[in-house]
Amino acid sequence: MGRLQGKVVLITGAGAGIGRAGALLFAREGARVVVAEIRPEAGIETERMIAAAGGQACFVQTDVTQPTSAENAVKAAVARFGRLDVLYNNAGASTPLDGPVTEAPVEEFGRVVGLNLYGTWLCCKYAIPELIKAGGGAVVNTASAAGLMGTTNIDCYTAAKGGVVAITRSMAVEYADRKIRVNAVAPTSTTTERVLELYRNRPPTGLRAKNLLGPAEPIDVAYAALFLASDEAKIITGHVLPVDSGVTIS
Repeated sequence: MGRLQGKVVLITGAGAGIGRAGALLFAREGARVVVAEIRPEAGIETERMIAAAGGQACFVQTDVTQPTSAENAVKAAVARFGRLDVLYNNAGASTPLDGPVTEAPVEEFGRVVGLNLYGTWLCCKYAIPELIKAGGGAVVNTASAAGLMGTTNIDCYTAAKGGVVAITRSMAVEYADRKIRVNAVAPTSTTTERVLELYRNRPPTGLRAKNLLGPAEPIDVAYAALFLASDEAKIITGHVLPVDSGVTIS
């Protein structure tokens, strides 16, 4: 039996990179997966890949920065599969516009916090009541090694991911008595398609230069999220799990 057999999982940003790796892995482990993705072509492709492998999935176009869209994703999950057991808040990103606080454009801070922190908050707001109705469940947020340590040139992203770390811990305390576990993964820079393109022909700097065990791949993060989502982690809550190739100790 799979590690998520019978569970319904909503994964944001599941159209590529870590989110797609997680969606495919969770489906292989028996989950019915709601592919919440802003880009229809990417989300539909993840849904197709899961179905081709014999799994169950449905795509819902979702912008996690918009309350109605986040709420509709949760409603679609329950309408399609009857319940919701796991929320995996994977959607998030930084951009080359980020930088030191004195240099980053003002609008970049709002954009990065909106996607990474506010989007996480919104999805939790609408998903946690359904997890409670299901008798309990798990939330897996996506922080970053940048939110656990000092680094350079990404002050907007660091602030946003630091906020994800803090809200993960506060929600873990808030909802423990209703059998909701809230944890987070904290990846280092990971070899997604977007990151590889962003840093093509550029020497490693920042987190990328500190990976003691080499660069992380999307599946590495997906396996960590799988553990936190599964019943194997049934007494783990409020934990931020670095998936960071040793970055936070280097």
